[in-house]
Amino acid sequence: MANPRLRGWRKWAKKDWAIAAVGFTIILFALTLLFDSRNPTSSSSSTFNLPSNHLIPLTLLHRAKATGAFCLDGSLPGYHFQKGFGSGSNNWLLHIEGGGWCNSIETCEIRKRTALGSSKYMDPLIPFDGILSHQSSQNPDFYNWNIVKMRYCDGASLAGHPESEFKNGTKLFFRGQLIWEAIMSELLSLGLSKAKQALLTGCSAGGLATLIHCDDFRAHLPKDATVKCLADAGFFLDEPDILGNRTMSNFYHDVVQLQGVAKSLHKKCITEMEPSKCIFPQQIIKNIRTPLFIVNPTYDFWQIQHVLVPAGSDPDGYWRRCRLSIQKCDSTQIENLQGFRSSLLKALSKLQHDKEGGMFINSCFVHCQTWMAETWHSSNSPRINNKTIAESVGDWYFNRKVTKEIDCPYPCNPTCYHMDFTQPS
Repeated sequence: MANPRLRGWRKWAKKDWAIAAVGFTIILFALTLLFDSRNPTSSSSSTFNLPSNHLIPLTLLHRAKATGAFCLDGSLPGYHFQKGFGSGSNNWLLHIEGGGWCNSIETCEIRKRTALGSSKYMDPLIPFDGILSHQSSQNPDFYNWNIVKMRYCDGASLAGHPESEFKNGTKLFFRGQLIWEAIMSELLSLGLSKAKQALLTGCSAGGLATLIHCDDFRAHLPKDATVKCLADAGFFLDEPDILGNRTMSNFYHDVVQLQGVAKSLHKKCITEMEPSKCIFPQQIIKNIRTPLFIVNPTYDFWQIQHVLVPAGSDPDGYWRRCRLSIQKCDSTQIENLQGFRSSLLKALSKLQHDKEGGMFINSCFVHCQTWMAETWHSSNSPRINNKTIAESVGDWYFNRKVTKEIDCPYPCNPTCYHMDFTQPS
């Protein structure tokens, strides 16, 4: 579905991964602005709703000083918290922010001068939309829960370890695991420890963090609580690019080595294979015991632009327009994209046979879809079998229906949002 509010997008893919990560922040900000002109559907529910323009303040984690849980630049990590109400007072939804990774001293140095590496640059007030919304029209199943957005500032999906920090005067803090533990400790003291129902979720690199920490999240909560996890656009593939190079695998290898991420990965996996392989979701889900839901587009634009067709893989520019807009792809390129789709579905095969698992795999050229009302739950949201992502997730979480929605191949779904980075601003 062509959306005129998305046509102002321009190409953001860069030649270096650090700039791509910073570009991801710009994308999130721009999407918020582009969608901010929406007209929310009025709710037929009589339940209390907070104002739609309500902004949630940033809380810096001052107790982090005691444990050394710092962002890349040494600043304090933070989160945004909106207290639940009514029947949701004892239920919790935690969302981990996304924003790529850094895989070298140089890229981490760039990153620490942005909101993805320092709380000094984080917005003090942000809106909560989509799965974070307290509007029942936007978020019918979770609107009155305690809702937390964890800010992402370590560059390794909240999985870095200080033992890997440099002792040569380089001022970079690899404390992602400590940040996760410190924020969890604070939220447990605020009432999470008494949760009746809880959902850990995240977008992109935050989706990967959700997979890494899913079982630990479950372990901290009461045994009789309903606890599940949802990863949005975090199912990154270990696939070769169009030249046959293992671009993503090599990149993750550098991230794991740089920040000591192996210590946060499943022990069984890292004894069986090279640790950097264990950061790929296909390997992580083999060991997750907590019920899991995956939201992912089969033509994830971030993965098309950085895994399948990274900038250096197309020196002649044959893929230049296709990698920026699926509607600009020729038949040969579409065939390649359908192969990428097949690889995703194959990697998800374990979850397809998991009785407690769920999925919403649509055929859109998009990335994260849960944090905006337009793609999460609205009259124009992407649908599979006439169900929005929010409806599918709710059916799964509350065991109303088995939910394993897999879309037909592009271009069959007219409800999709297809990002177009070729349009002039």
